[in-house]
Amino acid sequence: MDCKVLPSQVTVIEVGLRDGLQIIDQKVTTEDKLRLLMSLIETGLSDLEVTSFVHPKGVPQLSDAEELLLAAPRDTGVNYWALVPNEKGVERAVKCQLNGISVALSVSESHNLANMRMSTEESIARIPRMVSLAWEAGLNVRAGIGTSFGCPFEGNVPPDRVIEIISRFVDLGVDNILLADTTGMADPIKVTKLLQKVRFAFPEITLAVHFHNTRGAGMANVLAALLSGITIFDSSIGGLGGCPFAPNAAGNVCTEDMVNMFHQMGINTGINIDKLITSAHLAQEILGFELPGQVMKAGPTDQLHPLPHREVPG
Repeated sequence: MDCKVLPSQVTVIEVGLRDGLQIIDQKVTTEDKLRLLMSLIETGLSDLEVTSFVHPKGVPQLSDAEELLLAAPRDTGVNYWALVPNEKGVERAVKCQLNGISVALSVSESHNLANMRMSTEESIARIPRMVSLAWEAGLNVRAGIGTSFGCPFEGNVPPDRVIEIISRFVDLGVDNILLADTTGMADPIKVTKLLQKVRFAFPEITLAVHFHNTRGAGMANVLAALLSGITIFDSSIGGLGGCPFAPNAAGNVCTEDMVNMFHQMGINTGINIDKLITSAHLAQEILGFELPGQVMKAGPTDQLHPLPHREVPG
């Protein structure tokens, strides 16, 4: 590996409160979400995707979006983001003092139908009005393009199809693009090839990635993206998460595992790894089951241990 190609700093966007919790069956109270939010703020994270303004029947876990955001502390230096599926979601978001919204669709027609209950083209038709409403309210906008690396219903997604969808957003003036491996179908070669094509086609855009660890390749894909020049990464505390509208969904790339790897590679994140591990343990305590994160169990790499004492036979 040529270390000269590595960035000196990356940005981590924590999505655990949204993508992490949306698939959890048991109800997580607004008070517990606020506890976790406060803990995450203490880590030094700069960006938090806090919730989604979806219909409560679609994702009941996020039905308290307004309540949570209106209770969230301000003047912390943290950017608050939320996912919005439609104009109604934008209107709700505007009232909650957000820094930005994510609009999303899937490249795959099948997944978009399962997730959004409409075709990809129908989703695209809604986007201009949503973007206009957000910009009028002074909100930043990023476009999340789901199933960019594969669809659980259709299989491989042609890179040219991803390029086509990105071009539709760029034509609108949206140059903050997130490529999502929604159900963990990516591999490092696929990641590298797609990112090379996208960066060549749109050198001016801000490009981020969102990987799931469904098949254990999440961190390998993060490394492939890093070596391809990506410096913005979504991740979820403790490895929580998964798409509720895909078979056998599993968690996102784990925030503290990813941050630990970056730090060991000499890449600054601005995040306190020890406080991040504390947040992961808090998430586990709130949810009442073991999370898949590894660093929360083993500790950061630079945490050394005393040599075990052994009796010397007399």
